[in-house]
Amino acid sequence: MKITETTLPGVLLIEPDVFGDQRGFFMETWHRQRYFDAGLKKDFVQDNLSLSRQGILRGLHFQHPHPQGKLVQVLRGRVFDVAVDIRGGSPTFGQWVGVELSGDNHHQLYVPEGFAHGFCVLSDEALFSYKCTDFYHPETEKFLLWNDPDIGIEWPVSEPLLSGKDQKGKRLKDFSRDELPLFPA
Repeated sequence: MKITETTLPGVLLIEPDVFGDQRGFFMETWHRQRYFDAGLKKDFVQDNLSLSRQGILRGLHFQHPHPQGKLVQVLRGRVFDVAVDIRGGSPTFGQWVGVELSGDNHHQLYVPEGFAHGFCVLSDEALFSYKCTDFYHPETEKFLLWNDPDIGIEWPVSEPLLSGKDQKGKRLKDFSRDELPLFPA
């Protein structure tokens, strides 16, 4: 397994070992001790799975309080996956990183607590898996505008299909200080 820190400290690109032959492949998607030994010392409490079709954009979502760290990967298809640092006081506040995750490259992305997360589907459909460090708390879920011009995410779609909640996302500058997580002192 190879783990690479992205341009945002704490956001990790993980390339698990994949063992393939003419029959297909085998890989471990999570092995607590191996990931702990590699520096990802997280306990996950909830797994989620979503299926989305091409052009759908889910995000940018976060919870505060009750932030969720997420270990995400695509089981089938391709997505452009994005993490945005929304921690007040962070030296990388408002910065984003995006990577392509696919069922072919088997890469995973760890998005820490305190980051907004979203993805758009590049293939006909995508089966997307999330491991979360906290439970879903709908009363604390918040929506950052997917195309906030102050953040400037370079999405590979210009007119994505959005949920009603995602259409009503707010710009980062419009969140009050109390609505955002803080960078650890």
